[in-house]
Amino acid sequence: MKPSIVWFRDDLRATDNPALRAAADDGAAVALYVFDEESPGIRPLGAASCWWLHHSLLALREDLAALGVPLLLRRGPAAEIVRETATAMGSGSLYWNRRYGEAERMLDAGIKAWARESGMHAESFQASLLHEPWAVTTKQGGPFKVFTPFWRTVSEMDFREPLEAPEPGRGFSGRLPGSEELDTWGLLPRNPDWSAGLSESWQPGSAQAHELLDDFVEHGLADYSVNRDCPDLPGSSRLSPFLRWGQLSPFEVWHAQQGRRRELGDGAAAFASELGWREFCWHQYFHRPDLATANLRPGFDHYPWAWPGGQGGAAQGAGSHEAAASSAETQSAATLLRAWQEGRTGFPLVDAGQRQLWHTGWMHNRVRMVSASLLVKNLGIHWQVGEQWFWDTLVDADPASNPANWQWVAGSGADASPFFRIFNPETQAAKFDPHGSYVGQWIPELTMADYPEPVVDLKVSRREALDAYSSLPR
Repeated sequence: MKPSIVWFRDDLRATDNPALRAAADDGAAVALYVFDEESPGIRPLGAASCWWLHHSLLALREDLAALGVPLLLRRGPAAEIVRETATAMGSGSLYWNRRYGEAERMLDAGIKAWARESGMHAESFQASLLHEPWAVTTKQGGPFKVFTPFWRTVSEMDFREPLEAPEPGRGFSGRLPGSEELDTWGLLPRNPDWSAGLSESWQPGSAQAHELLDDFVEHGLADYSVNRDCPDLPGSSRLSPFLRWGQLSPFEVWHAQQGRRRELGDGAAAFASELGWREFCWHQYFHRPDLATANLRPGFDHYPWAWPGGQGGAAQGAGSHEAAASSAETQSAATLLRAWQEGRTGFPLVDAGQRQLWHTGWMHNRVRMVSASLLVKNLGIHWQVGEQWFWDTLVDADPASNPANWQWVAGSGADASPFFRIFNPETQAAKFDPHGSYVGQWIPELTMADYPEPVVDLKVSRREALDAYSSLPR
């Protein structure tokens, strides 16, 4: 019997994995993971994501071993390695779950064409989105640009039931090609090892993912519509990194909450809409692969955002830097950026969020919005700079939600927050952390003399941001 390869990517789970099921049904499944940072257009992972990936692959190896499916690890350009592995094994079929970035889709299409030309069965599956981006369109046939009608349309569709894991004993037991040692990939931080807080906060893998999902549905879903905005309460599901890495599928999460929706009402509906927002971000990314490097609303190309250190992205080249900062202004922006990154802005809610991020690789969603708003609208620093920082430090950073949410806050994205909606970190703290419990957890020196004064005047910087916005071409 010829072996069947299941190529894992952002779907590091055994349950509800159509590609794994298909390979196991053939009777001789072999799992392959390729750590690819070399293929054109593939965005290299951030440091926190590398940490998560390392531990996730260890967990996946154990889950697959329980099914009798071996896991091969290889590093390099995926097209070359997949072809090499399939040829060396004499594989009869090749399966994977779809990705939605432009570079990834082109790479996958090339491999599928090669496999079929080689007489090998190749098939891909829908596994990480509730509905395919090309299947959800407006009445005019184009993509949705506003969330409410998008989610109204999607939520009225059927969502397939999750699949069980394959039966044990369906893996390939013959001779395997060489597999690399995970430790040689250098995914974990060394000298210094800053990951202690991540290890205290997370156990990457499907086991903790399902524990958190069950606990959230049982204890957190009912009050989610209220508690989700309060960083001092355990109101978040904390499922985002597990969805990002595919240790939970959206179908598993959807049906888990759907079973309690009538009983729990607003809480379940609010949580379902968050799944919908994740879907909306991925559909944006499918239709706009430059989501992380270009303003979706071109008028923002002329907004005078600062680029600390002279860095810049595609938008800078397109004219967003027309009001180029002087060297003194750039230096000031670099100082402000460093204060923001290190949690030393003098605004306790923002600083607490940045310290939570650095320690745990995660930040409460309400605090993310407040922190992003301060950087972009009060400190005047380009949203791409913040997006890049979150990409490096978040364990749940994905190529769709991360830039889409930054563009939402900046006002440059699809269905964006109105630009005049500037999250005041002081009023937000008073409303959502009224007793200072969250801030006190992360800023023990708050009442001490060495806590910094605010780095910017909120009223003055707000007025300057609105004046700059009013001058943009319409």
